[in-house]
Amino acid sequence: MATIYYSPQEIPLPIMDWMDMDKYRKDSDIYLSELNAFCLKRKKGKNIGEIIKFQIADGYAEYMIASMKPLELIHIPLLDAYQLPYIQNLTTKDVQEKIDQQKKLEVLFKK
Repeated sequence: MATIYYSPQEIPLPIMDWMDMDKYRKDSDIYLSELNAFCLKRKKGKNIGEIIKFQIADGYAEYMIASMKPLELIHIPLLDAYQLPYIQNLTTKDVQEKIDQQKKLEVLFKK
């Protein structure tokens, strides 16, 4: 079973402004970079800092991997901040399969 954490308070969330979505996207990229650095500073290991996504409604529930053993995920509250209802039930095997699936899709739909 996974432990799910909220985003660390010391990393400020970008503020969404519908009139300037380009700025929000840039600020979101900075946020994700800082969250990745936070995870890697905390612990080294396989898949740490990777993001897994789950389709929910018109967007995604996104989580960054903070640890594989024990399985720890950080919810990424960007855009609609969707959450996967059963996320805590995922296993390390489920997360690894999701990462592998996403990488295969990236190769398949590479721009």
